[in-house]
Parts: sequence; structure tokens; C-alpha cells
Amino acid sequence: MKTLAAQVITPEDLLIHWQGHRKLTRNLIEKFPEKDFFEFSIGGMRTFAQLSDELLAIAAPALKGIVNKEIKPYTEASEKMIFKAQYLEKWDEATAEINEYWKQLSIEDFSETFNLFGQYEFPIIQNVLYFIDNEVHHRGQGYVYLRALNIEPPFFWER
Repeated sequence: MKTLAAQVITPEDLLIHWQGHRKLTRNLIEKFPEKDFFEFSIGGMRTFAQLSDELLAIAAPALKGIVNKEIKPYTEASEKMIFKAQYLEKWDEATAEINEYWKQLSIEDFSETFNLFGQYEFPIIQNVLYFIDNEVHHRGQGYVYLRALNIEPPFFWER
């Protein structure tokens, strides 16, 4: 028999929290000038387009793998996007996918172990928190880029 750990946040509230972060990252993408989204970097870090590729390769595909119990290796999209608008479109598609897959998780699922991308074997809740933490980390890089470009980034609390 499975037992549940004490719950601090509901799955619904966690999804709202995550999607708030995704909304903020989307707003950050919108702030970038087209050219700089693909070319600007500091100190050898990846461009924000490359960081966005990573974020798109993790969120919805990983959640799909969790829900379907499919362990697939991490891969970034083979489709090369050349316009910021394509990224925004993919971002919106991923957001909708996340909402759909999220509905398929039960409260018990969060304590189950899953081997994410065949590399990270943790409880599902830890994987979801990683998705959020990773996005916040890379969004921070985007904030630095925008500031270096003399562009006011969105306020971090506007989620």
C-alpha cells in the first residue's frame, strides 16, 4: 500500500506556479531583439535562443515521458528555428502540452521514482522542481543579456 507524504502544495497550485514561470520566460523571449536572441552572449554562455532550445527540449517532452512512463534520452529538437516567432509558437504549444499531461498525473505519481532521460532517477516531484529551477536559472542569464543590451527585462514577480 502506498502512503503519501504530507502535502505542502497542491498539484494545481504547483502547475500554476510553473506556468507563471513559463509566462515570465515567454515575456523575456519577447523582449529580445530578433538578432540578439540568436547571436548575443556574454562570457561564452549560450545565446538565449540556444537556452530556449534546452528549455523546450525538457519541459513538455519530459512530462510526457513521465506520464507515459517512457524513458527516452534527452535530445533537442532537430528542427532548426530561425525566427523568434517560431520559438514563441513552440513555447505556447509546449505550455498547452504541459497542461494536458499534468491532468494525467495523480497525487500518488509525484512520489514515484522516474528515470528522467535515462539519467536522473528521482521522485517525479523532484524532476518537476528541476524543470522549474532550470528554467529560472536560464532565465536569469537572459536577464543579464537584456540588461547588457540596455533593455529593461520584465519584473520577475510578473508571473
